[in-house]
Amino acid sequence: MRDYKAEFENRVQWIKNCLEEAHCNGIVFGNSGGKDSALVGILCKAACDNTLGVIMPCQSKRNFGEDMEDGLAVAKQFKIDTITVDLSDAKAAVMENIEKSVSVSETASKNIAPRLRMTTVYTIAQTMGALVAGTGNRAERFVGYFTKWGDGAFDINPISDLNVGEIYEFLEYLNAPENIIKKAPSAGLFEGQTDEAELGVTYAAIDKYMNTGEGTPEDVEIISRMHRNTAHKRVNSKHYRFIEE
Repeated sequence: MRDYKAEFENRVQWIKNCLEEAHCNGIVFGNSGGKDSALVGILCKAACDNTLGVIMPCQSKRNFGEDMEDGLAVAKQFKIDTITVDLSDAKAAVMENIEKSVSVSETASKNIAPRLRMTTVYTIAQTMGALVAGTGNRAERFVGYFTKWGDGAFDINPISDLNVGEIYEFLEYLNAPENIIKKAPSAGLFEGQTDEAELGVTYAAIDKYMNTGEGTPEDVEIISRMHRNTAHKRVNSKHYRFIEE
């Protein structure tokens, strides 16, 4: 097990260094009410008092229910300033205007919310002169379980090297709200959605594969396929470069 006392101190100092290098005086992050955003919020608040969590419900009933309640519970316990921006009407307007010309696929529709959320946090961060903190863990990045130019966009990410098991251990060390630790991980993109059901594999299996290269044949096939098919998400976009003959 990691030394989470040292991990906490080192990550807080790293965040402080990032702020100094960027000449910024604050941090903004999306507070989803989940494990990852909880840990990011706690670390950022410890590094910078001017940390703002933004709760961004978008049509899903879960967003307005347990996700918001859990996000507020973390914010209250760790004294993180928090605002709520309802993006439901914004998504409806985007869909309405696009569908005047193009029929939007189900997958593309689901990804509108993460991209609206990133637009929102960057707008607030730029207004504040702040950095945007990402909330994705190592497992999500490995299998590409994030939205390109949505929750995959950020200035800093203090938890990107941690697997899911380590996220939970860290939260337990920090005495985070119990419901954050116990509830099934979910991006809250649609009603009844859970990460593991959508992925078709457990986070424990992903952690094991990343650490050892081992797993059941079924798990290995799913994980390796997702990793291979989402490689484009883990590199910068291709840019034209003139090559002289």
